[in-house]
Amino acid sequence: MKLFSSLVLSAVFGLAAQSALAAEQQPGLSGCAAKKQAISEQIEQARAHGNGEQQAGLEKALSEVNANCTDASLRKEREQKVLDARHEVNKRTKDLDKAMKKGDSERINKRKDKLAESKKELQDALDDLER
Repeated sequence: MKLFSSLVLSAVFGLAAQSALAAEQQPGLSGCAAKKQAISEQIEQARAHGNGEQQAGLEKALSEVNANCTDASLRKEREQKVLDARHEVNKRTKDLDKAMKKGDSERINKRKDKLAESKKELQDALDDLER
């Protein structure tokens, strides 16, 4: 049972990235419709590869989306991701400022990398919000 739960969670987390890809592939679809389409495509891939456990997890995820997804809730979730990403960028900027004041070049480079990563996540969240 624990393995099955892990598989379901993995499938659900994987959907976030793949639903973005599917939404780009299907320009007419957005919001929950794009998410449903992405899951359906993954179910077909799992079926084609004979991965019954993954297919079962994806079918559960699809039923959850069918039961609970609304475009308004999806938008709210995406807005929250943007807020969280902005907070992270602010935090990373402060960390970089502190490192620059101390003058530790190794720490500065690490903080710059972390800030760049956070900015990319923010941009991804903003892109998702526009879909």
